[in-house]
Parts: sequence; C-alpha cells; structure tokens
Amino acid sequence: MTSPASPPLIEADELTVRFGAVTALDGLELTAQPGEVLAVLGPNGAGKTTFVRCVATLVRPDGGRLRVRGHDVVREAASVRRDIGLAGQFAAVEPSMTGRENLEMTARLFGHGRSSARRAAASVIDQLRLADVADRRTVGYSGGQRRRLDLGASLVGSPRLLLLDEPTTGLDPAGRSEVWEAVRALVATGTDILLTTHYLEEADELADHLVVIDHGRVIAAGPPNELKASIGQDVIDVAVGSRAVIPAVARILEHVTAGPARLQPGGQRVTALAPGGPGQLAAVIGRLGEASIAVDEIGLRRPSLDEVFLALTGAGHGDGERTEPAVPSLTAAGPAVRSAS
Repeated sequence: MTSPASPPLIEADELTVRFGAVTALDGLELTAQPGEVLAVLGPNGAGKTTFVRCVATLVRPDGGRLRVRGHDVVREAASVRRDIGLAGQFAAVEPSMTGRENLEMTARLFGHGRSSARRAAASVIDQLRLADVADRRTVGYSGGQRRRLDLGASLVGSPRLLLLDEPTTGLDPAGRSEVWEAVRALVATGTDILLTTHYLEEADELADHLVVIDHGRVIAAGPPNELKASIGQDVIDVAVGSRAVIPAVARILEHVTAGPARLQPGGQRVTALAPGGPGQLAAVIGRLGEASIAVDEIGLRRPSLDEVFLALTGAGHGDGERTEPAVPSLTAAGPAVRSAS
C-alpha cells in the first residue's frame, strides 16, 4: 500500500513547451498518484507525446515545473531516468536476434553484468508470458509479440514508472489484446503506468484515471465513469436492418435532439446525445413509427468514452502542435451522418 507521505507520481504545474511559434503545452496542470494507471487522451497534436517526452526528460520545458516521484525533471533528470522506462509508439527490437537475446542485450545496456542480464531477461519473459517465443528470432514474431517484447525491454531496468506512448498503434485486435494483457500483468506486480492512446476503448479498459488535453491544456480529468457522467446527457441509440434508412433515421434524431447524429462503427447503428432523456426517446420512437421506419433496436443509454470525448473537444481536430507523429483519428465514434435535406 502506498504510504500517505509518498509524493505524487507525476506533478505538472503550469508546464509550458514551445517549438518555435507553436505552443505544444500551454500551462498544463496535472497530478497523478502512485498505484493508478493514468491515461492521457487528446486529439492529434494536443500535446500528448510532448508531455510524455517531458516526463522522460527528452524535452526540456520552457516554463512551469514537472516532478516525477518528487524529482524535478530539469534539476534532477538523472534521478528521474533511474525511475522510468519508456516504450515508444513503435516496437524497437533486433529482428536477427531471439527475444531472449534482445532482452539480455538491453539489460547489459542498463549496466547489468552477464549473469545478471540473464536473470533480468528471464524474469521479464516470465512476467510477460513470452516463454513460448523467447528463443525464436523476432523476425517471425507477430505484431503483438513484438510489442510485448518491446515492453519487456523497458522493464529490464526495473523502472518504477513505465511510460507507454501509443502502445498499440498499428496492431490488429488480437495484437492489442496481447498488449492489454501484458499491461494488466505489469499493474498487478506494482508497476505504475502512464499511457497515451488514441483508442478510447483502450483507455476505458486499462486506466484508473483519465486526463483529456486539448491545445496543450487539461480540459477534463477523472475516473472513466465520472467523465462519462460529467456530460449529463444520455444517448439515443438506434440499430437498423437496412443502411438505406440511415439518412432518414439521422434526420429524425437531429430534429428531436437538436444535435448531430453519428454513424457508429459497423454502419447500421446511429446515435445522438439526448439532453431531454426519456422524453426525446419517446419522440424519436413516435416519429420513426410515423415514417414507417422499422428498427432492430432502440434505447437510451449512458454515453461511451468516445461520446464524452466528442462532447469535450468536438470532432477530432489537429491544429496546434505539429511535432507529434501523425496517428489515426482519436475518435472511434464514426463520422457525422450526412443526409440530404
């Protein structure tokens, strides 16, 4: 159990970073406690990767203060580096070597002796359940296996805080699931984790605490369920059997709710925020009946994290920081439905 006297895991106070004329972090305020998985979300260019690079002492702030486990990232950078491990957006493994050889090489770079490196590699292989592939050359690894090995390389130095910047970018669902299992295993052994992601499902699955940033500032923070409740609106969710009726369903939703309708992944489910709750649901049902539109399913539900994100930031936009690597759109809620009037 964390001692009450323990310093915050991460503490940012008016953190500011500029790249020429672009302000990447604009007085960012953030506090994370030990024992929580913290996920940082935001549109492309919001400042997520810049924040991780500051925590990793790779980017020097232009203003404000940033502490990691009580150590200032500028004045005590060496102490911060001893406490952290970093896994970037793409797995960095040597394909001509086995997984075990990759881990032992990385351990040697961390300063382990030969026997100590072997023990550290064996411990990580066991921790991340890589024993079945550890002695195979990594050129034959799946994307998820390579990513797990990359996480392992970040762990051989026994970091207290692991920084994961977009850890499942480019992976298929099976690979993402493998990485999620590995992250949960790390949390179970007491590793603190800071995660950035543009997959909102990932944040919902893994994080205890979420921070949403936009244009370099925190615009919302809290546990996932609190953020979902924070927008104060339910969602009308309509599933249809035919794509042909989607434009008509969208028009009805938009007329009743006075807000945009959105087409969800899969293409036959349309949703809209419903500030009027059950009354608006009844109105939508009535109008669908009047239009003789058959639906497979209709109901009122709490918003998903995707819908919270859209309510907080609007449709994904990328103005602001341009130094971060381009990634697919953060929002998974799908495009707004376009229909002729």
